[in-house]
Amino acid sequence: MRFHSFILSTTGLVMAQPVLAETAVVTEDGDEVIVVTASRSKQLLSETGRSITVIDQDRIERTQSVAVVDLLRNVPGVTFTRNGGIGTATSVSIRGADSDQTVALIDGVKLNDPSSPGGGFNFGNLLTGNISRIEVLRGSQSVIWGSQAIGGVINTITREPTEDLSINARAEYGYRDTGQIVGNISGRFGPIAASVGAGYYRSDGFSAFNEERGATESDGYRNFGANGKFEITLNEAVSIDLRGYYSDGRTDIDGFIPPNFTFGDTPEVSNVEEFVGYSGLNINLLDGRFRNRLAFAYTSIKRDNFNLDVQTFDALGRNERFEYQGVFDISEIFQTTIGAETETSKYRTGSGDTAQNFSSEIDSFYGQLSVTPLEGFTATAGLRYDDHSTYGSETTFAGDLVFSPNQGNTIFRASYGEGFNVPSLFQLFSDNFGNPALEAETSRSYDAGITQKLIGGKVELSATIFRRNSRNLINFVGSTYENVGRARAQGLEMGLLVRPAEPLAFSLNYGLVDAENRETGLKLNRRPKHSINASLDYDWSFGLKTGATITHVGSNFDNTSNTREVEGYVVVDLRAAMPITDNIEVYGRVENLFDEEYETIFRYGTPGRSAFAGVRLRY
Repeated sequence: MRFHSFILSTTGLVMAQPVLAETAVVTEDGDEVIVVTASRSKQLLSETGRSITVIDQDRIERTQSVAVVDLLRNVPGVTFTRNGGIGTATSVSIRGADSDQTVALIDGVKLNDPSSPGGGFNFGNLLTGNISRIEVLRGSQSVIWGSQAIGGVINTITREPTEDLSINARAEYGYRDTGQIVGNISGRFGPIAASVGAGYYRSDGFSAFNEERGATESDGYRNFGANGKFEITLNEAVSIDLRGYYSDGRTDIDGFIPPNFTFGDTPEVSNVEEFVGYSGLNINLLDGRFRNRLAFAYTSIKRDNFNLDVQTFDALGRNERFEYQGVFDISEIFQTTIGAETETSKYRTGSGDTAQNFSSEIDSFYGQLSVTPLEGFTATAGLRYDDHSTYGSETTFAGDLVFSPNQGNTIFRASYGEGFNVPSLFQLFSDNFGNPALEAETSRSYDAGITQKLIGGKVELSATIFRRNSRNLINFVGSTYENVGRARAQGLEMGLLVRPAEPLAFSLNYGLVDAENRETGLKLNRRPKHSINASLDYDWSFGLKTGATITHVGSNFDNTSNTREVEGYVVVDLRAAMPITDNIEVYGRVENLFDEEYETIFRYGTPGRSAFAGVRLRY
């Protein structure tokens, strides 16, 4: 069933009462929104000209989403594709950039996988669990975040330590014997503040090979995850940060069956084990005006596949990074940020005598200066130098400005950013396909936007135009990787939020992404041109919270030759939550209410109508 006419009428209804919640610079409590991803340190959203969307804890809990990508698809300019259900290979595109050109973070630590062919991160195992906040930074951001930040940055942040003892837990059950339990405890104990949690998810799932095309077996999934944060205060000026994140996922997958290698049901399973560790020393000098951080970050991602107990794939990727960052408030007008990093990436494939090991190093230095010469106006410019052990050096520049002439009722933003993407270890050194002569992919991106509040802040409307030109895109040509590609992505992001009364909120966002291969004139594959998300939430006087979300993703081409089209789709979700006591809440949702049949990748299945119910506890 298609609901395009329904979407258009809904869009017209909401557009009549404009705004976008994600660009608001003030929370419902009247506090200004603080972000950390724009400059790798705490910064008021009103003081950055970069395009950034914040998904806060309230929104995560309201939508009841299990997978992070189900939240990301509601961000303008962001789309995803997935090879089946939760746990399967999942790629995220920001403004038409490839998933390998997106930096993924957990608590500020890079998640990108050196053992994957393109070096990108698989979002398939990233569940909401104990994640309390997601920041999505759009546009080329290599000055602050280095290689791979061509499309942007996605930073998922787990629950922070609290001053008082706090316990959060939830459990739910539903569609196809799917169950989940998540818990987190936090508090302060003398000089130590801590937040520790864990979660388990399992599902019988549905076939990765689309059941509408003849699949007969379900592909299940299970995941165990854990998170931890510790803040140790040694004195007023010195503290230690320790962070950890762990995920162990196992999913059934489908593939190509010999001897004809036709796509269909297989007994193959895929295991992915991810570990992230961080230790940092914070030193505040000059009465807190000069904030210094020395840190070590470590990421390990192990992947292996088995077909009837026979190992068919084995790979291990690791990142080790030492870093320094200093933020100096020179005066009320000037703030500067400086940093240095050295990162070693390691990749192993195979085991025993046949194992192959590769590594590379990159040393980086960056600096940034922010100037606020008058109230409501901030300009920022930065420069980064990187030296890679294989392909050489690269210098990138970025700048942005933000201006509000009327205390935040009208906000103008504009930014320019350069990006680069170092070739992955597989692309450089693979025996069969590698090319050590590859150059880095590079990009230049521009965007400009405006946010306008109306009717005393009850209505907020925003619009951003963007363009990105990319060069030296790495493609597989013949029997090896070559720099052959040029691409252009341009488009529009619009959003609105209407809150006519405190219990009622309408929101809408629209993304137009026109991504083209400039060598061939063809559209980049798996980049839908249009995406729309509309949401309605109402809090009843007796405590019940209800909501509905309508998501439309347009058609796109599944292959680079533009000969195979994947149809667009519309999905409608309903949700409700009701407090039983001050500490206990029951909730439930129906996903894909009208049982829409659709695909994000040709021949791969997606979930039909699904219902879930759960309980949430807070102390």
